[in-house]
Amino acid sequence: MIMRSLLFIAFFSFCLSLTAGEKIIKTSDGVNLYVKVAGKGTPLLYVHGGPGSASLWFERLAGEFMEQHFTVIYLDQRGVGRSSSPADGNYSLDRMALDFEEVRQQLGYDQWLTLGHSFGGILQMGYAERYPAAQKGMIMLNCTINLPESACQSWIPKAAQFVGEEYTCNGDTVSMPQRMNEFGGKLREKDLFWKMGSRHPDTFSKLDVASAGIENFNYDLSNSVMNYPEYWNNFKPLTAKMEMPVLYFYGTTDFMVGPEHYKGLNFKNLLLWKNKGGHVPFIEDKEDMEKAILSYREKFSF
Repeated sequence: MIMRSLLFIAFFSFCLSLTAGEKIIKTSDGVNLYVKVAGKGTPLLYVHGGPGSASLWFERLAGEFMEQHFTVIYLDQRGVGRSSSPADGNYSLDRMALDFEEVRQQLGYDQWLTLGHSFGGILQMGYAERYPAAQKGMIMLNCTINLPESACQSWIPKAAQFVGEEYTCNGDTVSMPQRMNEFGGKLREKDLFWKMGSRHPDTFSKLDVASAGIENFNYDLSNSVMNYPEYWNNFKPLTAKMEMPVLYFYGTTDFMVGPEHYKGLNFKNLLLWKNKGGHVPFIEDKEDMEKAILSYREKFSF
């Protein structure tokens, strides 16, 4: 009883510290989701990647531009950042999609756009598959929608190349998440991880700086979500069934997703945008990213 009281006091204090536009939305299974609404225009949900990167860095790096053209909903997903974790540890794609839908309903939007980055593309596709009427359109910035393809055709072999090794997924008995962790560690040991998706060694550290300020950052989702088999499905065949307008923005030096990951996309209303950069256009290619988003907005009248 004392512990419950302490938890209530801590949560009440957190709610008092929320600024204008910030709110806590409780899901049907009791998770407290951090949400911030800012800007004007068509509502747009930011679906962060990582998995587990939270929404603060996108707000700080791209929010000023985005809020001029959209009503942006910044959401920290369950088990991430300023949101709480599910008591039953449920991070399934069904539950993640339901979270988005419950946030939409509680905010009172009939429909909205979604903007995903990186792993956020998997979440966008899972949401669109389960709630096709909810999304007016999707903006996909450097998104994977087929994790095995990204891992085997780009991420792992390119990381191996950067550390002076050769690698092929064929016949590998080690799981892809384990192999990615292995080569990620080798890249960091040699201070080469930045080559996976940026031009400059300090670019990724700027994302950390932009996310600074979240006390007691929740990492639960990032520690467990990749163990769910459904996130490793190939969602490319599903694109042929989707009617909503899609902007797919990709980088020719984005080895985390893959420079040719756009191949096999069959969205019926697709604006394909080639960028010569890497995985973080919010920092290195802001002008081109903003141009792409404005072109999408104009083309499809959002």
